[in-house]
Amino acid sequence: MTNHVLLNNIAHKDLKVITRSSAEFGDNVHAVLTFPTEYGDIQREYPILFRKDAESGELHSIALLGLAKGENLFLDESGWNASYVPGIIARGPFLIGFQDQEVEGEVRREPVIHVDMDNPRVSESGGEAVFLEHGGNTPYLEHIAAILRGIQEGLALSKAMFAAFASHDLIEPVNIEADVLEDVKYVLKGFYTINQDRLAHLDGEALEKLNKAGFLQGAFLVVASLNNVKKLIDMKKRRLAVT
Repeated sequence: MTNHVLLNNIAHKDLKVITRSSAEFGDNVHAVLTFPTEYGDIQREYPILFRKDAESGELHSIALLGLAKGENLFLDESGWNASYVPGIIARGPFLIGFQDQEVEGEVRREPVIHVDMDNPRVSESGGEAVFLEHGGNTPYLEHIAAILRGIQEGLALSKAMFAAFASHDLIEPVNIEADVLEDVKYVLKGFYTINQDRLAHLDGEALEKLNKAGFLQGAFLVVASLNNVKKLIDMKKRRLAVT
């Protein structure tokens, strides 16, 4: 269950958020949504893949965290072991909502921060404070606001990015085959990626068009991120070795 309410410094003056990573907070997942706005950080740690929404058929970007359902190889008893935590996880119980506000005499739908009060990270006794003693935002809340802006911008950017990739026939299905041990193998199906050969053979006009739109770098980051599949295999081997 969720209980989304508009965040404010009166009703939530004592609100705190537990920021440590743990399976008890739902962090033990093998894939999470990611966005073009964080590709640069994501590709250093995780494979970036595309997946179709089961209902709409729209493509979304995901960061692969494990090889099996319910497995996050970056998560252990000490927390999340990576230099960057995907924004969809790092945002904790917060999300973007919209509210009608008057701006310069005009009513606009403006983004505002909501909090899920039923989220297990929400606390009044421990964790990071959301508001200062006299009502101002803490550095933690400013950090969350930046994460949420990145997610909102990334969602808007994704549709245009996938449309651009599709227009140049750059998207292709891919199966991830991971041979961990002789008798331990994984095949992950239903994903898509960038066709490297087509990307390499784009003509100058197509390259310029993608570059001006800001999507060419994203395509190369997706391709580069696939090297992290080997990293996941090595992490899985080490985990099996100690169990």
